[in-house]
Amino acid sequence: MSFPRRSGVLLHPTSLPGPYGIGDLGPAARRWLDWLASARQSLWQVLPLGPTGFGDSPYQSFCSFAGNPYLVSPEGLLEEGLLEPADLEATPRFPAARVDFGPVIAFKLRLLDRAFERFSGPAGDPLRAAHDDFARAHAHWLDDFALFMALKEAHGGRPWPEWDAALARREPAALAAARARLGREVAVQRFRQFAFFRQWSALRARARERGIDIVGDLPIFVAHDSSDVWAHPQLFHLDGTGRPTVVAGVPPDYFSATGQLWGNPLYRWEAHAAEGFAWWIARVRATLELVDVVRLDHFRGFEAYWEVPGDAPTAEHGRWVEGPGDALFDALREALGGLPLIAEDLGVVTPAMEALRDRHGLPGMRVIQFAFGSPQDPFLPHHHVRNAVVYSGTHDNDTARGWYATAPEAERDLYRRYTGRDGSDVAWDLIRLALSSVADTAVVPLQDVLDLGPEARMNLPGRPSGNWGWRFEDAQLTDAARARLADLTLVYDRAPDARPAPAA
Repeated sequence: MSFPRRSGVLLHPTSLPGPYGIGDLGPAARRWLDWLASARQSLWQVLPLGPTGFGDSPYQSFCSFAGNPYLVSPEGLLEEGLLEPADLEATPRFPAARVDFGPVIAFKLRLLDRAFERFSGPAGDPLRAAHDDFARAHAHWLDDFALFMALKEAHGGRPWPEWDAALARREPAALAAARARLGREVAVQRFRQFAFFRQWSALRARARERGIDIVGDLPIFVAHDSSDVWAHPQLFHLDGTGRPTVVAGVPPDYFSATGQLWGNPLYRWEAHAAEGFAWWIARVRATLELVDVVRLDHFRGFEAYWEVPGDAPTAEHGRWVEGPGDALFDALREALGGLPLIAEDLGVVTPAMEALRDRHGLPGMRVIQFAFGSPQDPFLPHHHVRNAVVYSGTHDNDTARGWYATAPEAERDLYRRYTGRDGSDVAWDLIRLALSSVADTAVVPLQDVLDLGPEARMNLPGRPSGNWGWRFEDAQLTDAARARLADLTLVYDRAPDARPAPAA
């Protein structure tokens, strides 16, 4: 599926400002959309929106269909009559520049519990029909997810293979008893999802009013400790106790002598094919109900993936296994029509993977920070193609300033020669390269628009803690940055509303 020439900014909602310790879907998100529109941007790219667990990574979620309740806006709950002003007056003084996840999560869950109590009484009457409609429309995943989270809480947060065996095996009698015993806890989980989806829907409508499409992110693999795997064990390589027999990773390379052991359970693709890829169709459809375009993380794995024994301590001793390839994408297209997908094709690139991407017309990615190895590097703008998405950097990269400070001198030298610049304004140099590219779509991280250093890095792959917490403050979103971004967007013809109408 081809895209028009346009541009946008990468920013996860957790990074938005506000007094409640974490970005949310309330007033700051609305102001953000207004700022994007005034900067002539037509895309807002986010990371996965699901509920996060240990490590706070949006790429390790308890459910690939659910939303993150920590993003629910307290002001939004107040506007709906589900909180009182007094509930917010006792808000702790959270850090403004980073998310302190532990205290923030405890605070947000207390607010959500208060909101549920009010929803359960007369204050919830105006919302009851909308809640029930939501629960029916999403029952295909919501029922399992709500019970999963209630059971996880009842088991002290332990992974599902460590629960009572009858519940881990989903024996019908045990599930029925759990639903009866944990009725309130299950209802709480349903309410949290209702609140998230209701607020996200309103925010997405505001984005559409401003001509902004939202680009979402779909990890190829799901977390083992998730309702996805617990509810559909037949679709994954698991042993009799529910533990993975083989897991995902990447082989050893220049950067890691032992490879990367991700640990996600691998799919039984033959089982998916036997049911017509119904689970995958439902997953992509659900994602496209939240966003307009979907970035497929680790596209390489759809052509071939690195399989590692489930008990292996590293990813060294794995093997390449053929992925679902054309069969999956043909099934998705037949069920969903045109596929507004982006292939994250970074890392190990093979002719077979490129052929799969191109057969289905999917744009790949070009990252400017990776471009300065040699003049022949395909990431340099003079090698770009139209059907691509160019980034100055991604959530896994350092900021442009951080990159330039630590890049090998040979790369810094080629950057200076390529741009004719001295490195003093490197963030905007890379933004200019991205926006000037022939690639139809250009996306830049907000950290580079704000010209921030490495302290604003969102994620350092392999770092066990300290990721995902960066936030900006309102004062940083200046008119000068907005005007500069708007001007470059106009100069490089990425503002659709500024183009002359075609001749009659």
